[in-house]
Amino acid sequence: MSWQAYVDSSLVGSGHIDKAAIVSAAGDSTWAATPGFTVSPSEITSIISILNETDKSNGPAATKAFAEGIHVGGERYVATRNEDRHVYGRQGRTGICIVKTKQAILVGHYGENAQAGNATQTVEALADYLIGLGY
Repeated sequence: MSWQAYVDSSLVGSGHIDKAAIVSAAGDSTWAATPGFTVSPSEITSIISILNETDKSNGPAATKAFAEGIHVGGERYVATRNEDRHVYGRQGRTGICIVKTKQAILVGHYGENAQAGNATQTVEALADYLIGLGY
């Protein structure tokens, strides 16, 4: 399956995610994205810093994320959770779920009509699947 097919069918096709992107864990390229949903290189760099940080609650990247938010697609999201391989953020009734696998970072955005738990479960399930394939 192509990376775009994972975005289109596994993430957006679930009905829980309305926009999504898959970028390399190295941050050097976007592998697939919903049309019009762009994660900029500086946003990717910031996300990687948060995900790779050892101290998920008091490290500099985590502290900055909780103080200044997480920026994705030019929008600011309040960081709500930062653990192991994922970081979540909210903006009013919408939000983002970002999950890192061995080789990829999945970014899912959910709209105000979606349940946050269903959205995060969708992104986490795809991450588990990709990790099982070695990605």
